[in-house]
Amino acid sequence: MSGLQSVINYIKEHDNYLILMHASPDGDTIGTACGLCGIIKRLGKKASVACADDIPAMYSRLVGDAVTCNFEVESIIAADVADVKLLGEYKSYAGKINLCIDHHVSNTGYADITYVDAESAAAAEILYDIAEQLGVKPDKYIAECIYTGISTDTGCFRFSNTTARTHYIAAQMLEAGIDIEEINRRLFETKSKSAIELERLVTNTLEYYCGGRVAVITVLRSMLDKTGASDEDIEGLSAFPRQIEGVIVGITLKESEEGGFKASVRTHPPADASELCRAFGGGGHLRASGCRIKGSEAEVKSALVKKAEELLSRHGL
Repeated sequence: MSGLQSVINYIKEHDNYLILMHASPDGDTIGTACGLCGIIKRLGKKASVACADDIPAMYSRLVGDAVTCNFEVESIIAADVADVKLLGEYKSYAGKINLCIDHHVSNTGYADITYVDAESAAAAEILYDIAEQLGVKPDKYIAECIYTGISTDTGCFRFSNTTARTHYIAAQMLEAGIDIEEINRRLFETKSKSAIELERLVTNTLEYYCGGRVAVITVLRSMLDKTGASDEDIEGLSAFPRQIEGVIVGITLKESEEGGFKASVRTHPPADASELCRAFGGGGHLRASGCRIKGSEAEVKSALVKKAEELLSRHGL
């Protein structure tokens, strides 16, 4: 792993950047990639962003023309990507990624220069330091990118990864003139009608295990077809099982088009979501992680619940 100065030196010395997000993009990878794109352009250099999957509508205003690449790419950066496997179709860039900026302790160190700040609540927090070191004062656009990454990865400053520094950086972004009311409404208080209909169906799949300490919900492809909901509408469902009183491990299973399921795990202390997901080749954060598992719904559910039970029993629960 490299230090922040290596990141600064690389950005200063190179040009024509392609900045990659992870597949199934969230607010942090989008905010970090687009914010970095904005910072690099402020230096008079060329940059664009790319993602293997569609950008959710709530973040589309950040992407804008940042996806326009009218130059020959010379340098490739990965933003908030712990492993090249998470790049989707862009995993073909394995071995060609020059710089990675991340905050996941599980980062595999695949880039030529990898900077990981595991103390940052979001990769977007790191952008604040990068901008400062490069002498770029965040304008309203860059500030909104940074705020979006921070606020979404901290659950609007409710999760345990939120620190005093997190609030300080967010305050600096407010000073740049962002409309916090509009951003928070769009990110946290607006749902499509199809998303509401999907929630109605998914709630009926709720099952409890381990004396109510583990809760599991399932999103099937047939439910998406029936409601007209998109993958974007699923994003807010991951937090639901953990919000239930007495639940320590909340698991949301989403049926994949290619078979098997994607599991989103959310936990309360003392359970470690990343440890549970690492057992299935995934990873992430202490309280929010994910993994992909092949098998039928019953097989996947059984495997995850068994591992969750092992984690809880270790803590005498």
